[in-house]
Amino acid sequence: MRNTTSSGRPLDPLVYILSGALSFTILVFTLLGVACLRNSHPAHEDGASSGGGGGAASQIPLQQSSTVGFSSRRLWKGLQQGSHVAKSDLNLLQLIKAGKEGVFYKARMTRGTCKGHTMFTCKISKEGVRPKHVDTEVSIMRKLVHHKNILQLLDWNTTEDPYILIMEYVSYGTLRSFLQTNKADLSADPELQSLITIASYHIALAMQHLRSKMIVHCDLALRNIMVNKFPWEVKVAEFGLARDLTRVTSRRSISRRRNPQQRVPLRWYPPEYFKNNYYSFKGDVWAFGIVLWEMQTFGTLPYPNLETSEAVMYHICIGHKNTNPEGCRPEILHIMRDCWLEPCTLRPSFTDIVRMLENIMESDADYVDVESPQLLAKEEAEYHEA
Repeated sequence: MRNTTSSGRPLDPLVYILSGALSFTILVFTLLGVACLRNSHPAHEDGASSGGGGGAASQIPLQQSSTVGFSSRRLWKGLQQGSHVAKSDLNLLQLIKAGKEGVFYKARMTRGTCKGHTMFTCKISKEGVRPKHVDTEVSIMRKLVHHKNILQLLDWNTTEDPYILIMEYVSYGTLRSFLQTNKADLSADPELQSLITIASYHIALAMQHLRSKMIVHCDLALRNIMVNKFPWEVKVAEFGLARDLTRVTSRRSISRRRNPQQRVPLRWYPPEYFKNNYYSFKGDVWAFGIVLWEMQTFGTLPYPNLETSEAVMYHICIGHKNTNPEGCRPEILHIMRDCWLEPCTLRPSFTDIVRMLENIMESDADYVDVESPQLLAKEEAEYHEA
């Protein structure tokens, strides 16, 4: 039956044509509107949805942040909200150590306190350090808050040169200087190996925490561990080379690529770095083995008989290791050697290392006198003098 109007006359064919054209036009504009609305939303903020970024991300050199593109600009903008403390506001009391990019001091404010702290550790950047590099260090330290074995960040300033990081106070400075200064007393202590085991355990706890936060330290060494009270309160510090792997754009970016112009601590770096330009979490495990060796030798420089960088790299690449430290307990020596296994996949995780050190401490028959009168008296005298 043909469609008719209410008066019974047939409908004009033009009506069908106009109705169809109008419906098609409405459909087209609807689809265009949906497409524009979807495109107006940005991609995932960490850049993970950019696609095809693996090749570029895997080439990120050592001195650059692992954050790239839009997320890095957001990071720098957000971290510029620190205080405006200047070097003139600080009373620098004692040099702790001079690093590649900054100098550490024991300090206090010339007036008042820093967030309630009368004494603190500060790091003042050297000339030429970029503020973005310091901001990367700040962002990593803020992510590692509330762990007793990691030096805690209190405040910072990256708005004016020199850039400043203010961190919690430590009594004794670096673990390397502490062991060297107290070598005579510690060497005579019958509980020395138990003390070193306890300190090693707390360092491993810190590194386990870094791994859980997807942070690669890349500069783990005895000089970068601070001591507040030995052996219980040792704190991993110095995150200038560290990387936050949650901010990379590709799984291939987990490696840290070698840059010929970047100075890195070669004596603590694993063979895969020199052979394949590769540094991963297992590189930190290798460095932990070097730290164990340093503690057993009271802060001796690794590979002490090698003078040049070329000799060190060649020595590491052909599989030579540091000699067994005299007096080292077999259980610690076993962990040390496991940290230096090749390929790197054979090395234990920090969770494994924590468990092994816990077993060693549990097997120690007697209680350890960690609060020796000599060290406590020295700590109290130094605190009152400061």
